[in-house]
Amino acid sequence: MDKTLLKGLSLLEELAQLDGAHPTIEQLAERVGLTRSNTHRTLQTLVHAGFVERDPVNGGYCTTMKLFALGVRQINRLDLRKIAQPQMAMLARQSGETVHLSVLDNLDVIYIDKIDSVQPIHAYSIVGGRAPAYAVATGKALLAAEGDACLARLPGQLKSYTSSTVTDLAVLEKELKKAAKNGYAINRGEWRNGVGGLASPVFNGLQRPIAALGISGPTERLTLARMRELAPMVVEAARQVSQGMGYQPA
Repeated sequence: MDKTLLKGLSLLEELAQLDGAHPTIEQLAERVGLTRSNTHRTLQTLVHAGFVERDPVNGGYCTTMKLFALGVRQINRLDLRKIAQPQMAMLARQSGETVHLSVLDNLDVIYIDKIDSVQPIHAYSIVGGRAPAYAVATGKALLAAEGDACLARLPGQLKSYTSSTVTDLAVLEKELKKAAKNGYAINRGEWRNGVGGLASPVFNGLQRPIAALGISGPTERLTLARMRELAPMVVEAARQVSQGMGYQPA
């Protein structure tokens, strides 16, 4: 192995994880276990290559936008649907229900992929179809993961679709906070009568929620007790997809 290259990569990883701190050569040397001279020489190479720059105020070092740009290009090459397929297939097989992969578009979700249930009676949806985010499980999971910024757009937007639709903002906010804490959200016939679901958010390498993975089916089968039983499986499947998208939990 090229030890010089490994030293450079170790320094880059350390600098990238320091959240805005600009450590000195001495501090970096101590953190990565290199001598001061090795650290200085490697940093100069990284500065020359444009991945690191020196702070003119305190003399410390930090990564540049060049590293960020490379990371974004890699993220953009990741195919969410391809990465999610194995987990979607697993959920469909083990739950017996329809599986959805959805993304948030303003206050709607768009279904970008699905696997239909083999059951004769199952949840109906189409790839490319839309649903109000606050009334379906995948949408709630994404709204919960987005946090307060997304919730601020909800007042005045809450329309009733069934007798179960949550149109009280305070009640919805409480439910979304619970969903964020639990790692999954549920829908109990709030978009279509007799159709329920549960879903968990998917994150990318920038720690941002980009999609939600969930299952849906008739509430006669997909009871609240059944959803609680399936929740760990759905959360784990979403975690696996997130990992495939480069997500690393703090």
